[in-house]
Amino acid sequence: MNACSIVEMNSSQNDASRVLIADDQVPVLEALQLLLKSHGYSTEVVSDPSQVLPALETDPFDVVLMDMNYDRDTTAGDEGLELVSQIRSHDRNMPVLVMTAWGSVELAVEAIRRGASDFVQKPWQNQQLLQKLRTQIDRGQLQRRAQRSGEEELREAQEIQSKLLPSHLPKISDYEIAAITQPIRFVGGDYYNVVRVSERETALCIGDVAGKGLAAALLMSSLQAALKPLIWQKLPPRELCRRLNRMLCEITPVSKFISFFYGVLDNQEHRLTYCNAGHNPPIMVRGGKDVVELNAAGAVLGQFPDWSYEQSEIRLKPGDSLYMFTDGLVEACNEEGEPFGETGLANIAKQNPLASAADLQKQLMHTASQHCAGKFHDDATLLVIRAV
Repeated sequence: MNACSIVEMNSSQNDASRVLIADDQVPVLEALQLLLKSHGYSTEVVSDPSQVLPALETDPFDVVLMDMNYDRDTTAGDEGLELVSQIRSHDRNMPVLVMTAWGSVELAVEAIRRGASDFVQKPWQNQQLLQKLRTQIDRGQLQRRAQRSGEEELREAQEIQSKLLPSHLPKISDYEIAAITQPIRFVGGDYYNVVRVSERETALCIGDVAGKGLAAALLMSSLQAALKPLIWQKLPPRELCRRLNRMLCEITPVSKFISFFYGVLDNQEHRLTYCNAGHNPPIMVRGGKDVVELNAAGAVLGQFPDWSYEQSEIRLKPGDSLYMFTDGLVEACNEEGEPFGETGLANIAKQNPLASAADLQKQLMHTASQHCAGKFHDDATLLVIRAV
């Protein structure tokens, strides 16, 4: 292969590669532009470090090739180090190839500690610079492809999980229902459902998988799959929890478990029959005054295959409101580490005795979010049922 063929091949490989060059010496910028252009790269130059981030925000680049010493400090490289940190904060996948003078290896090491990808010493050797530039561009492109692939997988997982939750809530005579779930990541381990199983009976449930992210979401999907056919068998809550627990014990890792609350609302007798498998006890606020916890104690799902569950019942009257929630809501903490708590939830309910279920749900989530400055540390789910 002759020299012309090699140049053509290199140019073809680099056609799509864009390099942002940062240096305060015009001769250096011109030399680098000439070198890179002859090898098929597209370049843009800046002579001031303050121009680098605006350039990265305006146009896409494959790599930043930058000097470490600028006007403010021509020996210590402080501006260069700051710039490396800023670039890494702006784009964690952007390759950054730094240039240092001979004898500045310590500066180069510190730059790499700050996030630089590699370094080249000045005066540079063309072949070495081109080789390192190509290596960093290829590595950066691989990282970006992996990132896009991961983001696409997460979007698909989020779409699938959203379809496991009810797309709409059923209408129930004499009752209003509102619900919301807020995962802390793309996907989460919270689950709820409201299913009208007959003219007079509606199944209500809420669950919380220990942990966060994809692992919790996978176990949550297993809960949904196991639960769905059991609901339609119209089992008493304690029997449904017993069967559900035995199935989940076969697939749940030792380090994981699911807290779960299941109830059946009879809208003719206005009676809720329920079983609590280690979940936060729902709260009933009667007429905007008295607070009652629904706690038919039982073990969490997925760990004790022979556990026998109990059930209880409670009657609802017009003006009563029932709140089913996961711990991500009540454990949302402010800067002092104080949780929003069941008391915060109950106070909102008491202060709004005539509000609709939808308004109560919005007000509670809004107040909890204000309490923790929007920084929830766990998935948060809330289900509100109001007797009218």
